[in-house]
Amino acid sequence: MEVDNFIKKIEEIKGKNSLDISAYEDLSIALMNLVSLEEHCFFSYVKTHDNKFLTTLEKVRELRKKLLALIVVKDDSEKWCMSKHFLASSMRLYEVGNRFLHEGKEKEAKEFYENAAELYGLFWQLNENIKENIEKNIKENKGVFSSVKEFLKCCME
Repeated sequence: MEVDNFIKKIEEIKGKNSLDISAYEDLSIALMNLVSLEEHCFFSYVKTHDNKFLTTLEKVRELRKKLLALIVVKDDSEKWCMSKHFLASSMRLYEVGNRFLHEGKEKEAKEFYENAAELYGLFWQLNENIKENIEKNIKENKGVFSSVKEFLKCCME
């Protein structure tokens, strides 16, 4: 999938659902960052053996799972796990692209950006029934903000 096709695919998904999914695009980026936070907590624990990193990892993981459920419906397939890995891989490739760009390696950066965009597009393609997912999951979840409040309590400790 080319970058142009990726943008076209997102527009098609938006059009099919008569729903502004820009907030869910933002949510997908937040999910990428939550996966990265989980990784940083893991590596910080390995480096320091400080249990606070495991506690934080668990809270971040629970928040990530709750938020991912707003976009991805669990079924008998591997869609849930694939979605998480599409987002995580997309973000990592984007970050590598940023490093290459900073080093003046524009050609390499663009390749990584295109690969990141392709994976991100595959995430949305896998979850193209976004309107149904959102409606189903909002009914079943307590709400996002209760999780955020719980997470913020942890951070204040």
